[in-house]
Amino acid sequence: MNAPEDHRQRTRYEEGGAPASHSRDRDEQGRARNARPRDGLGRPLPYGSAGVARQPEGVSRTPDESLAEAQRLLDAGMPFHAHEVLEDAWKAAPEGERELWRGLAQLAVGLTHAARGNATGGAALLGRGVAAIAPYAEAAPYGIDVGGLSAWARGLIDRVASAPEGGPAGPVSAAGAAPRLRG
Repeated sequence: MNAPEDHRQRTRYEEGGAPASHSRDRDEQGRARNARPRDGLGRPLPYGSAGVARQPEGVSRTPDESLAEAQRLLDAGMPFHAHEVLEDAWKAAPEGERELWRGLAQLAVGLTHAARGNATGGAALLGRGVAAIAPYAEAAPYGIDVGGLSAWARGLIDRVASAPEGGPAGPVSAAGAAPRLRG
């Protein structure tokens, strides 16, 4: 039995007659991109709000430049944005370093989740980050303090995990809890 005419699924339209599915924010290549402003922790804000400048994607930096920029953003309480810088380094890294950069990006986004009050997500990403960077501890590429970062992440995991059951895990101060990437 067919649904009555007035209950059939209808195509939604935006002002000007464009189908709603085509009204998404898009980049120059036509890929879906959310153009809403973001706060320092990467959370979307309403259109028209004042947000923080977003990190451009796909920027080619040297490892030293990536670490310096990521540290600047971490120190400013913007770990989500630091994660974007580290993700670019991960994508551009030679095969033998990709896990290192992926792990560093996971540590930054783990701090992001902890600062947003998401203890479970923060702890999971911090743990994955520690596991990804662990094989690089002895070599300490680019002066990265793998041991110090691992200890920092384990301490933050313990801190957010010790929150009362069912209670908020924080939020953790992103700037106050920022790690040092280099020793």
